[in-house]
Amino acid sequence: MVEAPAAKAVQELALFPLSTVLNPGGRLELRIFEPRYLDLVRECARSGAPFGVCLIVHGAEAGAPAQPAAVGTLARIVDFSTLPDGLLGIVARGGARFHVHDTAVRPNRLLVGQVELLDEPPAQPVPAESGVLAIILRRLAEQVGGELAAADHACFDDAAWVAWRLAELLPLELEERQQLLETGAPAQRLQLLAEWLPRFQRH
Repeated sequence: MVEAPAAKAVQELALFPLSTVLNPGGRLELRIFEPRYLDLVRECARSGAPFGVCLIVHGAEAGAPAQPAAVGTLARIVDFSTLPDGLLGIVARGGARFHVHDTAVRPNRLLVGQVELLDEPPAQPVPAESGVLAIILRRLAEQVGGELAAADHACFDDAAWVAWRLAELLPLELEERQQLLETGAPAQRLQLLAEWLPRFQRH
C-alpha cells in the first residue's frame, strides 16, 4: 500500500505588500504610518511572529489593499526606532519563502493570507560554472562594506546566499527579482543572474 504524501501546513499570515522584493536573509527598513501596519507591528512585537512581504502586482503601498504576488518572504522585526520625522521605523530580516493560496482583508484593512512555506534544498556549493559570480560578489562586498563585507568566507561558497546577496546589489528589474524569488533551485538562480550580468558590465 502506497501512502499519500503528507499535506503541507497552511497558516494565516499578515501580509505587507510592497514595491520591492525581500530575499531570504535580506535586510528591510520600513517607515510605518498607516494604522493597519502599526497594528501589524504591535501584533508581531507582542507575539514574536513574522509577517509576510510580497511584491505588489496591482495597487499601491498606501491606501486600498494591494494585490500581492503569489510568492513572498517571511520577515521578522529585529529593531525599532523613532525616525527624525517622528514616525516609527523598523528593521526586518528576510526568512523563508512562502506561497500565498488565498487572501482576505481584516476590518482594519490589513491584508492576511493563507500561506504555505516553501521547501528549501540543503546548502549547496557554488557550481564551478558560476564561480565568477562569487568573485564579483566578493569585490562588491569590499566596496559596500558593512555586514556583507563582514560575512564569513564560507558564505561566498553557498549558492543560495551568493544568489540572494548578488540579486540585492545588482540593479535588476522588479520582475527579475520576483522571478529569482520564485525559482526554487539556487543553481538556477545563479544561471539567471549570469544571463543578466552582461548588461551591467562596463565596456
